[in-house]
Amino acid sequence: MQKSDRPASPAAAAAAAAIATAAPASGPRSRGRPRAFDRKAALAEATRLFWMKGYDATSISDLTAAMGIGSTSLYAAFGSKEALYAEAVDHYRETYEHLVWGGFLAAATARDAVQALLTDSAAALTGCRADIPHGCMVALSAIGSEAHAALVELLQNARAATLQRLEARFATAVTMGDIPPATDIHALARFIQTVQTGMSILARDGAGRAELEAVAGVAMAGWDGWVGR
Repeated sequence: MQKSDRPASPAAAAAAAAIATAAPASGPRSRGRPRAFDRKAALAEATRLFWMKGYDATSISDLTAAMGIGSTSLYAAFGSKEALYAEAVDHYRETYEHLVWGGFLAAATARDAVQALLTDSAAALTGCRADIPHGCMVALSAIGSEAHAALVELLQNARAATLQRLEARFATAVTMGDIPPATDIHALARFIQTVQTGMSILARDGAGRAELEAVAGVAMAGWDGWVGR
């Protein structure tokens, strides 16, 4: 996954800039140490906001309000809105990926892996596993401007990683004799990815966990009819 506009200054410099921005320009200094800038917490808030609103609809003022910092501090800490979004995508995947993929990675068979992926997605995408926005940040993200080609590529690569993970699991299943060797693993992976992406859209539109679990059940019936148990 490629990154763009990584902040040039270290976290310590970002913290110093944030504290300096927050400090009053004049008047007596209060005793005690000033509250340090929590970069990780600020990134978490930015991630949540981008997740809910998307890149284009999220303004710098939206971000500074959510993160509790000024625009000068935001640029000092993250470099740009684009660089902040790239970090937010990484933070999203590192923090929440296990909610959807944990069972898939631990499953003994390809069928069990897919069933875990879809049922865990039904729970995670509807906010039943954690207090998080509904839907998948990566699946639902769209960057509308050609000026942000690096972010478009970032999201395409992130979505492609899902397909690659599924294909690798199915290729292993073929090698182990878990699924028939004639199986079109690319088409099968695309099918599962398409179902999960559709579940994400429905979750954002208000579909509940039970409804999405029913979708997962239909998908598994399709698996049994094409691949076999």
